[in-house]
Amino acid sequence: MNEWNIQSRSHACQACQTHFVDKQPYHTLLFDQKEGFNRLDICESCWQAQYSQGGSDRKGFVSYWHGVYHAAPAAPPDAIQKENAESLLRKLIELNDPQHCAATYILAVMLERKRILKVKDQLKRDNGQRIFVYEQPKTGDIFTIPDPNLQLNQLQQVQHDVAHLLEHGLGSPAQPATATPMEAPAGAAELIVGETAATAEKENGTKSAPMAL
Repeated sequence: MNEWNIQSRSHACQACQTHFVDKQPYHTLLFDQKEGFNRLDICESCWQAQYSQGGSDRKGFVSYWHGVYHAAPAAPPDAIQKENAESLLRKLIELNDPQHCAATYILAVMLERKRILKVKDQLKRDNGQRIFVYEQPKTGDIFTIPDPNLQLNQLQQVQHDVAHLLEHGLGSPAQPATATPMEAPAGAAELIVGETAATAEKENGTKSAPMAL
C-alpha cells in the first residue's frame, strides 16, 4: 500500500460547516483509516464542545496539532515557472509511482531543512514502516511521506535522481550518476533521519522513537 498523500486544509469547520476567517485558530485531528489517512479540521468552539475531551480516543486517531487559518490570496496571473522542489514533490505524490519513493522522501527532507515544510508528527504502522507527517504552513496542506530506509550507499544515486528531476522534469530519461551530484540534503543518511526526527520532537514537544537505519 502506497502511503503518499496530500490533504489540503479545510476552508470551513468540518463539524459545524462554518467557514474559517483569516487568522482564526483551528485544530486538526489525523486518523488512520482503511482507505488511508484522513484529517479533520475543527474550529475552536466545536473543539471545546465536542473534541477536546476524548478526541484522541476516537477510532483510528494517530495525531493532533493546532494552527492558524490564513485566507488564500488572490490568484496570481498565469506564468511559466521553473520546476522547484515543492512543485516536484506534489507531482511525484500525485503520480504515485513506487520507483520515486526515495526521491519523494529526499525532497520532503530538503523542504523541511529550508523551513518550507514542517514535521508535525511521525507514525509507525503495524508493519513497522515509519510515516512522516509534514505540513506546508502557508497553505495548511499536509503530506504523509513513508521512510524508505535509505542506506548510505544509496544516497548519491537518489540525490542525482532528484537533481535530474528538478532540471528536466518528469518523463525525461534517467541519466547515470556523476561524481558531483546535487547539493546533498545531508552528508549521510543518519543526518537526514536524525534532523527530521529532531524537528518532529521540537514541533510536538515529545521524544520521538529511535530512527536507526
